[in-house]
Amino acid sequence: MKKVSIYTDGACSGNPGKGGWCAILSFNGIEKTISGGEPMTTNNRMEMIAVISGLEALKEPCEVDLYSDSAYTVNAIVEGWVYSWRQKGWRKADKGEVKNVDLWEKLLSLLAVHNVNFIKVKGHADNEMNNRCDKIARAESLKQ
Repeated sequence: MKKVSIYTDGACSGNPGKGGWCAILSFNGIEKTISGGEPMTTNNRMEMIAVISGLEALKEPCEVDLYSDSAYTVNAIVEGWVYSWRQKGWRKADKGEVKNVDLWEKLLSLLAVHNVNFIKVKGHADNEMNNRCDKIARAESLKQ
């Protein structure tokens, strides 16, 4: 399997509001940047769409180091919450409905294809790639 790094970020002006997302894929020193946005969305949806879009851009199964500052996305996968939610009919421990089920289902289908290592990075800190993603995601939100 090819080893790919993906950095992702999402942004939202208002929550809900105008949103943008970005993913930067890196393989053997070659980078590909993808981005987009939505006119009425949430920050969590933009974070998840960035992750999903990055994985969808891969043309074959890959080993992926996926960097995100989204505790919502990273913790749900790393801590296994999403698998429990799915098993309980998309209900949380407090019996409340899980939000963004459409995106969680899409993400889980991609995780069945790729071997993904989720890495939480501190947002708006000294991580150059995360800062690049943030800048692009914010610019995309302004286009909406």
